[in-house]
Amino acid sequence: MSRIEAGIVAYTLSSDYYARVGADFDTEAVDDAILAELNRRLPSGIVVERSGKVLADEELAEEARSLDWPALLQQIDVDQILADHAR
Repeated sequence: MSRIEAGIVAYTLSSDYYARVGADFDTEAVDDAILAELNRRLPSGIVVERSGKVLADEELAEEARSLDWPALLQQIDVDQILADHAR
């Protein structure tokens, strides 16, 4: 089945966020963990690549575009991910 691009999602934490929490983290591992958790929450046939591109099976492209991405990202326990990847 062919997948098409259905958007872009900014899932990585900003440097300002890291500055606010004030510790040293493996930022690449944090990004990977957030991405993995985000993809676990998506319907089958929709995936976010490491680049932030949203790919969806053709028949799910409109559903992917209509997802509430900020709400999905807010459901992820970023504090726990940071705790798991502190240096």
